[in-house]
Amino acid sequence: MITSLSKKKCTHLLANNYVGHLAYVYYDRPYVVPITYFFDEDKDIIGYSTEGHKTMALRKNNNIALEVSEIENINTWQSVLVHGTFIELSGSDAKKSLHDFANGIKNLVMIKEDKNLQFINEFSTKIYDENVPIVFKITIHEITGKIRKQLNE
Repeated sequence: MITSLSKKKCTHLLANNYVGHLAYVYYDRPYVVPITYFFDEDKDIIGYSTEGHKTMALRKNNNIALEVSEIENINTWQSVLVHGTFIELSGSDAKKSLHDFANGIKNLVMIKEDKNLQFINEFSTKIYDENVPIVFKITIHEITGKIRKQLNE
């Protein structure tokens, strides 16, 4: 049976994961890419990237969708879909958000994978890029979710 998730359960799923699929449009073509993100239930979604296709596209059209799912098997899964706006951060806002992102991901990895990461380069290769990271937030406009559980008969 497939049912809708409450907003509270949607935000819980979003807050307890850190990999999602970001959808955006560039020159009238849709793209979907995996991203590492951090979501604190009291804040927006935080991410970072380097200069490239995704950042060029998001500067032109800042409307996004982000999908996050947990899948056990074909009959047991849940997923969340966020519609929102990409906002590039700079200065002290970017620095603070990148710090929150790194600490949030490290905590989630410790909880979910029992790994004690010390540095951002342990979970992100972008840090080795010579470019300055582009820190962004996603302001959530709408969040919906679905769950499927096999009923025992």
